[in-house]
Amino acid sequence: MNLQVANRMKEFEEGIFQLLNEKKEEVEKSGKKVYNLSVGTPDFPTEPHIMEAVVKAAQKPENYKYALKMLPELAQAVIERFKQRYHVELKESEITDVYGSQEGIAHIGLSLCNPDDIVLVPDPGYPIFSIGPSLAMADVRTYELKEENDYLPDLKGMDEEILQKTKFMIVSYPLNPVCKIAPDRFYEELIPWAKEHHIIIIHDNAYSDIIYDGHAGKSILQFSGAKEVCVEFYSLSKSYNYTGARAGFLVGNEYLVQNFKKLRSQIDYGTFLPVQYGAIAALKGSDAGIKERCAEYQKRRDALCGGLREIGWDVPDSQGTMFAWGKIPKGYTDDVAFVMELLEKSGVLCTPGSSFGKLGKGHVRFALTMPVEEIKQAVLAVAASGMIK
Repeated sequence: MNLQVANRMKEFEEGIFQLLNEKKEEVEKSGKKVYNLSVGTPDFPTEPHIMEAVVKAAQKPENYKYALKMLPELAQAVIERFKQRYHVELKESEITDVYGSQEGIAHIGLSLCNPDDIVLVPDPGYPIFSIGPSLAMADVRTYELKEENDYLPDLKGMDEEILQKTKFMIVSYPLNPVCKIAPDRFYEELIPWAKEHHIIIIHDNAYSDIIYDGHAGKSILQFSGAKEVCVEFYSLSKSYNYTGARAGFLVGNEYLVQNFKKLRSQIDYGTFLPVQYGAIAALKGSDAGIKERCAEYQKRRDALCGGLREIGWDVPDSQGTMFAWGKIPKGYTDDVAFVMELLEKSGVLCTPGSSFGKLGKGHVRFALTMPVEEIKQAVLAVAASGMIK
């Protein structure tokens, strides 16, 4: 029997992280120490008060039924968080929960796009930015993020004919993988530009609590007129090390939030109630732990980026996110081949930039997911490999 599957599956090649993991296991079997700086899973423990809230809720039989909707206490916790952290006033009708930002971004295009509507996504950018709209049969177009423009989109240089057909644009700062933040003037230009062109802005705000050198992470909703045209995904994964719980929210324009909520009501039965109670505890807790982890991430950044520069590999300091981004060393042209050779010779595993788009070619991304001393050892291993000339 000749079994037929969807044509779109031809576009989904085996994930780069799966290929890297297979190579990692091969190197480990040879007895070599591997420094895994590839996948961005936080290595910090979830704070005790969050786990206690989950455990307490999980001990109640009534919490194993369908949730159907977000708990009012959770909606209020999100409202309080945005008011205190970002000085943004939200209404309950401007919030809906999602199974983490990844799920939300994967599905929101289904609530917004007709077939062949144009969607603008960043290059380099996180893969789900493109995959989500493609599932909605949108015409996905990339906008370039270049070093010479501080990795900001050139709004004035975009094709007007394309803009007339664009339904929404995905923006994210600090951006994974290029680790850059955006100045206020960018949002102040973006919002009126989007209104003028009738383009919805979707902002992925996963890393606003992991920003370095005294800069303040922001929500796009802090800027004038944002609620007229913008929605924002806010995740508890990185700020609170609540990754496996898959707890996140879509906030902003009421019509767009309610429209997405209607779609999700057809495909799920609500976030598991113990997860919701853990999210309440996270949002209502102290920010002390968040600030401590951010400071530790900055120490790791300094150890990695500064250490690599000392041995002759010019990797700039990350401005935000739990990653670092840089060009592959002189003498190399293929980032995938370089990553594989680096793993074999040094045991250091990073991610090839080409997995984040065409403009990612010739770059690599490091995850800051090891303690400072281990990162220093990784840098020494790179130096000992002889690959940095």
